[in-house]
Amino acid sequence: MPSLLEEFMSRPGRPSRFWETFAVVIVKPLSWLLVKKDWRKGELIPKTGGIIIATNHLSWTDPVLLSHFLYNNGRWPIILAKAALFRVPLLKVAVRSLLAIPVDRGTSEAARSLEISEQRLRDGGVILFYPEGTVTRDPGLWPMVGKTGAARLALQTGATVIPVAHWGAHELLPYGEKKPRLFPRKTFSVRVGPPVDLSKYKGQPLRGPVLHEATADIMAAITVQLAEIRGEKAPETPYDPARR
Repeated sequence: MPSLLEEFMSRPGRPSRFWETFAVVIVKPLSWLLVKKDWRKGELIPKTGGIIIATNHLSWTDPVLLSHFLYNNGRWPIILAKAALFRVPLLKVAVRSLLAIPVDRGTSEAARSLEISEQRLRDGGVILFYPEGTVTRDPGLWPMVGKTGAARLALQTGATVIPVAHWGAHELLPYGEKKPRLFPRKTFSVRVGPPVDLSKYKGQPLRGPVLHEATADIMAAITVQLAEIRGEKAPETPYDPARR
């Protein structure tokens, strides 16, 4: 009886076994079919405890491809998804069951997503966070100036921030396009960096300057890993769409 109940009851930081198996059966074969893998330094991802995976954003396919990477490295990714998905019949059942967190950008409910994320972290979950808030608008596809949500969440909870960079998803499905470019088969590269050191902000009030500096540290750590993948030097100053 306990094992039967476990199939339908959520586990801390993970969905029920039924929904986890359902997602894996769909996502893993799709991921293997769509792209070749160049995954490195996955051993740097802690195997237990609540952590924030902070990553760059290049394509709508990022969450699927990164979820495969994280799952293969022993962690279940909890994704922050557009609130509109939670209003689609049938789909809303799946996304909620998979522990996705709705995000209503630009509304009074936006802070609610951070509250839910905080609880998921305390439950030992892994939050997949895009600090940029959207697909990068940098002409060279480097990470932009980030928003402060990930930094605030990390400083509030003490959760470890692991910087992860990826490259190749944009070749499969460029931003703004609806039809994937399946051939030739693309390579999806991932690099994981060491935890971002946010210790100097501990105990400081979570206000603008602190949050912006901590966010800059997180984005810089992601950019270092992306520069390694690309074998190129990143811009000295991140692209800031607010100043364009």
